[in-house]
Amino acid sequence: MKQEVLFIILDGYADWEGAFLATALSTGVMPGSEVKYTVRTVAPTLELVPSIGGFRTLPDYSFETMPDDYAALVLVGGTSWFSPEAEQVVPIVRRALERGKIVGAICNASVFMGIHGFLNDVKHTSNTLPYLKQYAGERYTNEAGYVEAQAVGDRNIVTANGCGYIEFTRELLLLLKADEPARIEEACDFYKNGYVR
Repeated sequence: MKQEVLFIILDGYADWEGAFLATALSTGVMPGSEVKYTVRTVAPTLELVPSIGGFRTLPDYSFETMPDDYAALVLVGGTSWFSPEAEQVVPIVRRALERGKIVGAICNASVFMGIHGFLNDVKHTSNTLPYLKQYAGERYTNEAGYVEAQAVGDRNIVTANGCGYIEFTRELLLLLKADEPARIEEACDFYKNGYVR
């Protein structure tokens, strides 16, 4: 039976930041690859969630109905990660990490992770170190663990800046063992460079 990967979306989510990962998980990393996971969306309620680009997504689960058993939690960036709505995600992430689940956070969702102390013991990245420090303030204590990279995976946490969605996809696919590492690298290289170089 396929395991679920849960994508948390809030109002104004960045539709492109989870798109490559969701596609690779839903259809296979490469044509003909085994499909090991099912993608599901989670939001505060079961109401339609608008993206930055104008897509309207009907979530599979609300925060109250989401399952306890899943392979990974993916926090899709966007405009609402500094809102009261986002505070509801704190216990969800805490439970996930306590249970050894994989957690990915991109763009402002990575800043959210810093604000709540989830990055204080792992290597990580975000939308620049000054930006992360500005919003996370004193609760962020791991400047030494910051890495200037598009995406960083350390233990069960993957972080990325808002332009690092391909690298974010790669790190999570590798952590999830969605396919052989060489095939993951080949697929992500294609996503990034296409047919013509």
